[in-house]
Amino acid sequence: MDLSTTSVLAAKAYKYKAESLVKEYLLADSCVSYTAVLGGILMCKMAYDITSLISSLYYKGYGSLTKTQKLEWNNRGMSTVHAMFITVMSVYLVFFSNLFSDQLGGPVTFRSSNISNFTLGVSVGYFITDMAMILWAYPSLGGMEYVLHHMLSLISIAYAMYSGEGQLYTYMVLISETTTPGINLRWFLDTAGMKKSKAYLVNGVAMFVAWLVARIILFVYLFYHIYFHYDQVKQMHTFSCILVFAVPTILLVMNTMWFAKILRGLKKTLAKRQ
Repeated sequence: MDLSTTSVLAAKAYKYKAESLVKEYLLADSCVSYTAVLGGILMCKMAYDITSLISSLYYKGYGSLTKTQKLEWNNRGMSTVHAMFITVMSVYLVFFSNLFSDQLGGPVTFRSSNISNFTLGVSVGYFITDMAMILWAYPSLGGMEYVLHHMLSLISIAYAMYSGEGQLYTYMVLISETTTPGINLRWFLDTAGMKKSKAYLVNGVAMFVAWLVARIILFVYLFYHIYFHYDQVKQMHTFSCILVFAVPTILLVMNTMWFAKILRGLKKTLAKRQ
């Protein structure tokens, strides 16, 4: 047996061992949640560092930002990566997979899978990281409303992941993260001195539409779905029922208040353009 053949066999052996490790331990039913949380934290670290690296290479103004501005700049890059990930997975699980289909037997409120648990775990890792950064730099990265938003999100997502209850409604709420990239882009343009650019105006209009759909209309649909599946909702544990009703209600109130600010800002921008 020549050296090249030996190397190929050794590589296949290592690959087999690695796959076995992932399947039997990291993605085992009892470990998938913990693996996902750790993966979410590592994803945040990588996204933060990559944002800093790319910005320093391709944006000349990055070096002139203050320490606090750089922290928020990189933090927003991190939140954008999470938002894109969780939006794609949430839309897939809610609307395109069969996991929460009414055509399947059993209450929809008790459905979960390894994929859904893993996705929630990644989101838990993100919210832990972002919450820690917000508290560490408070109030530079956000005031008390951000702390409240992250606490509600973290508790709801973590409980849905470990209990397996109400994951459908958790994912419906997480679809609202689709507005995060637009919010971050708006901040990037403002910080870069491009508030009067056409991109800033287009972003404002897009953010208005996305917010209306993902954070207002979708929440109304969520309560509509709860109403027609109330017999299944009430079968959940008491704490799950409290979360299903209280968290979306509080977030809808906050979303409506923020939506009013977005509307006022868009009107002001359009008035200046005219």
